[in-house]
Amino acid sequence: MNQFEKNVVNKRSDIADAGVGFVVSFGFFATMFIIATVVQVIGR
Repeated sequence: MNQFEKNVVNKRSDIADAGVGFVVSFGFFATMFIIATVVQVIGR
């Protein structure tokens, strides 16, 4: 066992961080899709 495994600074679960990352990236791409759809509808 190395020194980093003995001295854990952050004991939070990685699943929570992965969930936040997924939600943020999904929100970003959903926002881009909505903006593109609005621009396409206005451009008609």
